[in-house]
Amino acid sequence: MTNNVVVALSCGTDNPNRSTRALFMAMVAHKEGKNVTVFLLDEAVYLAKEGLVANVKAATGDQADDHVTYLQAHGVPVLVCRPCADSRRISEADLIEGARMATAAELVHLSCDAAVISL
Repeated sequence: MTNNVVVALSCGTDNPNRSTRALFMAMVAHKEGKNVTVFLLDEAVYLAKEGLVANVKAATGDQADDHVTYLQAHGVPVLVCRPCADSRRISEADLIEGARMATAAELVHLSCDAAVISL
């Protein structure tokens, strides 16, 4: 069994429940001692834009920002699909601390040696 977990998220502010749940799963996996990477693609790239995640909340009351703050504090990488971000006019300078641009090839590479949670 692998100790690596990739959380791939494709929804963002358009689906606050799924977005918050994915970030929660990443936090739980890290707390369970897993090596976690979050990969944001499609609409999820908005979650990595400075200031936007503060407005994302699940119906349960969970705040996505709380989970992102945990991930940042613990150095969990947040990778942002470059073509997805580019098409939404999000630049590397717009990203939250701990996030960086990445490509699909990197997602594939990471996923080959990880359990993948996709939301």
